[in-house]
Amino acid sequence: MDLQLQGTTALITGAAGGIGRATAHGLAAEGVRVALLDRDGAALHDVARDCPDAVVLVADVTDEGQVQAAVHAGVAALGRLDAVVCCAGVSGPVGTPIEETTLDIWNRVLAVNVTGSFLVLKHALAALREAEAASVVLLASDSALVASPGMVPYCTSKAALVQFARALSVDLADTRVRVNTVAPSIVDTPMSRSDLGAAAFDDPPFPVQSAAEVAAHVAYLVSPRTRAVNGTSILSDFGYTARSGFPA
Repeated sequence: MDLQLQGTTALITGAAGGIGRATAHGLAAEGVRVALLDRDGAALHDVARDCPDAVVLVADVTDEGQVQAAVHAGVAALGRLDAVVCCAGVSGPVGTPIEETTLDIWNRVLAVNVTGSFLVLKHALAALREAEAASVVLLASDSALVASPGMVPYCTSKAALVQFARALSVDLADTRVRVNTVAPSIVDTPMSRSDLGAAAFDDPPFPVQSAAEVAAHVAYLVSPRTRAVNGTSILSDFGYTARSGFPA
């Protein structure tokens, strides 16, 4: 199916690696000109090599001044803005009880995962409103619905991100800007391998999806083909949350 993305533009955060990198490559392959935003400039330039005429924006999504400057520079370079995909995220502590979780770590996870998306959209919305059909996609997680022990900050941040998207879709209901989330379960990314250990992916006892598979969901939601899809989330978890715990 033609996603009708040829000639459109998108700003992608967290584009240096993982799902952000896969999203950049996936959208570029559909004919989208992308602006790539991340703190890691060297990695961004590496990603940009496979994205024709990409715009590289080095910024920390938790710093409003940097975000504002980067977004404005990106829009100016692209000439228009049809989509924003927020992939920047951190996992925070894994297997850490809340009593051992410091306030600094809690604040850092919420700052990157939630406030970062807020800041990017705060400064990108003016350009998105001018688009004929704009789309915002936020990368959440199945951890917005289910929880693993010792990951309270991460789970909290992803649940907040889902509701942020829903609330923003309501605020923008009278515009041409749609807001949705993608909520995958375990994805084979450098962050997941750091959290779980690379050996955990050798013969995993759990289903694993690739970053490219998640990027395909993003491309679908960015596409004007999904103009009626708004304020919702694609849960990509192999059906895990559909299963009952009833012992029958």
